[in-house]
Amino acid sequence: MKRCLLIISFDGTAYHGWQVQPGLLTVQKVMNESLEKLLGAPTDVTGCSRTDTGVHAREFAFHIDCDDAIPKEAFLKGLNSILPKDIAVKSCKEVPSDFHARYDILGKRYVYGMYSGNKNPFDERYFLHIDSEPDINLMNKFAATVIGEHDFCGFSSSGRTVEDTVRKISDCSVRKNENKIYFSVTADGFLYNMVRILAGTALAVGYGRLSADVANTVFDRKDRTLAGDTLPAHGLFLDKVFY
Repeated sequence: MKRCLLIISFDGTAYHGWQVQPGLLTVQKVMNESLEKLLGAPTDVTGCSRTDTGVHAREFAFHIDCDDAIPKEAFLKGLNSILPKDIAVKSCKEVPSDFHARYDILGKRYVYGMYSGNKNPFDERYFLHIDSEPDINLMNKFAATVIGEHDFCGFSSSGRTVEDTVRKISDCSVRKNENKIYFSVTADGFLYNMVRILAGTALAVGYGRLSADVANTVFDRKDRTLAGDTLPAHGLFLDKVFY
């Protein structure tokens, strides 16, 4: 028996997030079924985190235990041939038997994408369309204020299932490439809807609707209503998992 770490990417449009839910199509459900078909037996799949309905991943990690003797290249080719077109395995490697895809994470990076200008049907799937370009400098001023260890209770939705709302952000920034805007944040962990609320707050700051130092007030008062909107899921990508 060996433990393997797999890295996948997926388009989350058709899925109700990663985690198995009764009666719903999820990425984990598809992965379970595909691995069982390939290996000939049920295989427990332990993911690095949950993702919300409609959220995408450029890099998502999970581990499995198996006694499969198929060479790595053949295993990847076989699994990818079974998976639907919107899920792909990027890599697979053997890890120590005590490795855990979720609990051994050092951090994760999420990126939220927006675009301005005329509506583009080829961008609508992965970017939020905004009417006009916000002030990127103001957005970055806001981004700088959330770096560090803070209580992000006011930047999360009421549906969160954890009591500890303190998280440490190591990097947060906004960049522009032509008409595309990318809000990027790296942290040791995230609360429910935290990234989408941070991105929505940054956008509101960029439009001058909120002050660039609004995060300090949200941290002090722990009041969700003082932050910006929760942006739609389709613009959000889990970009990188750090071990």
